[in-house]
Amino acid sequence: MTSTNRIMRVVTYNIHKGVQGIGPTRRLEIHNLAEAVEALDADVVCLQEVRLVNRREEKRFTQWPLGGQADFLAPMGYTAVYRTNAITRDGEHGNALLSRWPVLTHQHEDMSDHRFEQRGLLHVELSAFGQSLHVLVVHLGLVRASRVRQVSQLKRYIQREIASDAPLLVAGDFNDASPWLARSLAIVGLRAWSGVPQPTFPARLPLVQFDHIFARGLQPVSLSAPQGREWWRMSDHLPLIAEFRMPG
Repeated sequence: MTSTNRIMRVVTYNIHKGVQGIGPTRRLEIHNLAEAVEALDADVVCLQEVRLVNRREEKRFTQWPLGGQADFLAPMGYTAVYRTNAITRDGEHGNALLSRWPVLTHQHEDMSDHRFEQRGLLHVELSAFGQSLHVLVVHLGLVRASRVRQVSQLKRYIQREIASDAPLLVAGDFNDASPWLARSLAIVGLRAWSGVPQPTFPARLPLVQFDHIFARGLQPVSLSAPQGREWWRMSDHLPLIAEFRMPG
């Protein structure tokens, strides 16, 4: 992205822990995902279901990358920020952000609503076009009541941690396609693309848009989701791509 028109490209993508398939047909997709992330040419990439480590998968796949998936997926010149949401018997996974802009600060807040789903919020402050830009990466629960409580927590976090006049992006897998979500986040000034929705799930035959990118203090320019065999083979979600213009 060039700085002359102050356009930024932002992607949110649930990568399904870098593995696809069931049982003996399971296949490692993290290398294809790395190529895809680079090809998206985004300024900011928000990722969900990112593994830091998984001892079982390391033994199963001989080409399992060394180190965390966030660092492996980051194109050359990008900074990777990862924070754990869930600790399992075999390892850890959570949210990540990849940025071609400098990272100023980052923090994490637990958003788990019950013991069967470990969820979290990743907050990264970037320097974009010489200005501070806050980005929140979220992955909400599968149960509607949990999502209602998590969105309330998200709004409280924004009001507590981020100045009301600061440019803000909130992106991730919300597991929700209902109008309720946009109405609720509008209370804290967040808006989503108002044009035609872009279904992102399930990737093979996308029917609903579970993935969203909300913004405050930024002008929406476009929204899209690539489709095709090469995309649905990599994850059960499609990436969602949004472009914004930053005032100034």
